[in-house]
Amino acid sequence: MNPVVSQPGYGTRSVTLSDWQTSPWECFDDMKICLCGTFCPLILSAMIASDMDEFCLCGASMAMRTLYRTRYGIPGSLCSDWLWWSCFPSCAMCQLKRDIDKRKAMNAF
Repeated sequence: MNPVVSQPGYGTRSVTLSDWQTSPWECFDDMKICLCGTFCPLILSAMIASDMDEFCLCGASMAMRTLYRTRYGIPGSLCSDWLWWSCFPSCAMCQLKRDIDKRKAMNAF
Protein backbone atom coordinates (compact mmCIF):
# COMPACT_ATOMS: atom_id res chain seq x y z
CA MET A 1 0.00 0.00 0.00
CA ASN A 2 1.43 3.38 -1.06
CA PRO A 3 0.95 6.33 1.31
CA VAL A 4 -0.53 9.55 -0.03
CA VAL A 5 2.22 12.17 0.03
CA SER A 6 0.53 15.11 -1.72
CA GLN A 7 -2.91 16.62 -1.90
CA PRO A 8 -4.76 17.01 -5.20
CA GLY A 9 -4.42 20.46 -6.77
CA TYR A 10 -7.01 23.05 -7.73
CA GLY A 11 -9.11 21.73 -10.63
CA THR A 12 -7.56 19.42 -13.17
CA ARG A 13 -4.82 21.64 -14.54
CA SER A 14 -1.39 21.62 -13.02
CA VAL A 15 -0.18 24.75 -11.29
CA THR A 16 3.30 26.00 -12.01
CA LEU A 17 4.96 28.05 -9.34
CA SER A 18 5.32 31.73 -10.09
CA ASP A 19 5.53 34.95 -8.14
CA TRP A 20 3.70 38.25 -8.05
CA GLN A 21 4.44 40.34 -11.14
CA THR A 22 4.97 43.44 -8.96
CA SER A 23 5.57 44.09 -5.30
CA PRO A 24 2.79 45.65 -3.20
CA TRP A 25 4.96 48.76 -2.81
CA GLU A 26 5.16 49.48 -6.56
CA CYS A 27 1.98 51.52 -6.57
CA PHE A 28 3.38 54.21 -8.85
CA ASP A 29 4.08 51.71 -11.66
CA ASP A 30 0.49 52.21 -12.79
CA MET A 31 -0.86 55.57 -11.66
CA LYS A 32 -4.41 54.81 -12.87
CA ILE A 33 -4.64 51.77 -10.59
CA CYS A 34 -2.90 53.63 -7.76
CA LEU A 35 -5.31 56.58 -7.89
CA CYS A 36 -8.34 54.33 -8.26
CA GLY A 37 -7.22 52.17 -5.31
CA THR A 38 -6.60 55.26 -3.18
CA PHE A 39 -9.68 57.33 -3.97
CA CYS A 40 -12.21 54.79 -5.34
CA PRO A 41 -11.36 51.42 -3.76
CA LEU A 42 -14.87 50.03 -4.30
CA ILE A 43 -14.58 50.63 -8.05
CA LEU A 44 -11.17 48.95 -8.17
CA SER A 45 -12.40 46.00 -6.13
CA ALA A 46 -15.40 45.61 -8.46
CA MET A 47 -13.00 45.62 -11.43
CA ILE A 48 -10.94 42.86 -9.78
CA ALA A 49 -14.05 40.79 -9.06
CA SER A 50 -15.14 41.22 -12.68
CA ASP A 51 -11.70 40.24 -14.00
CA MET A 52 -11.82 37.06 -11.92
CA ASP A 53 -15.38 36.23 -13.06
CA GLU A 54 -16.54 36.43 -9.46
CA PHE A 55 -19.73 38.01 -8.21
CA CYS A 56 -19.18 39.82 -4.99
CA LEU A 57 -21.29 42.70 -3.77
CA CYS A 58 -18.36 44.14 -1.87
CA GLY A 59 -15.79 43.57 -4.65
CA ALA A 60 -12.37 42.08 -4.04
CA SER A 61 -11.59 40.35 -0.78
CA MET A 62 -8.95 38.33 0.99
CA ALA A 63 -10.64 35.19 -0.40
CA MET A 64 -10.10 36.44 -3.96
CA ARG A 65 -6.44 37.17 -3.22
CA THR A 66 -6.07 33.63 -1.86
CA LEU A 67 -7.90 32.15 -4.86
CA TYR A 68 -5.73 34.12 -7.29
CA ARG A 69 -2.52 33.21 -5.46
CA THR A 70 -3.49 29.53 -5.45
CA ARG A 71 -4.57 29.54 -9.11
CA TYR A 72 -1.19 30.90 -10.26
CA GLY A 73 1.00 29.04 -7.77
CA ILE A 74 2.16 32.18 -5.99
CA PRO A 75 3.76 31.29 -2.66
CA GLY A 76 2.01 32.50 0.47
CA SER A 77 -0.50 31.49 3.09
CA LEU A 78 -3.93 32.41 4.40
CA CYS A 79 -2.19 34.21 7.23
CA SER A 80 -0.10 36.37 4.87
CA ASP A 81 -3.17 37.11 2.73
CA TRP A 82 -5.10 38.16 5.83
CA LEU A 83 -2.23 40.36 7.05
CA TRP A 84 -1.90 42.14 3.68
CA TRP A 85 -5.65 42.63 3.37
CA SER A 86 -6.02 43.80 6.96
CA CYS A 87 -2.98 46.08 7.27
CA PHE A 88 -2.49 47.38 3.72
CA PRO A 89 -5.76 46.83 1.85
CA SER A 90 -5.11 49.46 -0.85
CA CYS A 91 -1.61 48.13 -1.55
CA ALA A 92 -2.86 44.52 -1.68
CA MET A 93 -5.74 45.45 -3.98
CA CYS A 94 -3.53 47.48 -6.32
CA GLN A 95 -0.97 44.66 -6.44
CA LEU A 96 -3.68 42.18 -7.36
CA LYS A 97 -5.07 44.40 -10.15
CA ARG A 98 -1.57 45.12 -11.55
CA ASP A 99 -0.81 41.40 -11.54
CA ILE A 100 -4.07 40.61 -13.37
CA ASP A 101 -3.32 43.25 -16.00
CA LYS A 102 0.26 42.04 -16.51
CA ARG A 103 -0.87 38.41 -16.87
CA LYS A 104 -3.54 39.52 -19.36
CA ALA A 105 -0.86 41.33 -21.40
CA MET A 106 1.22 38.11 -21.43
CA ASN A 107 -1.86 36.02 -22.40
CA ALA A 108 -1.37 34.07 -19.17
CA PHE A 109 -4.61 35.06 -17.43
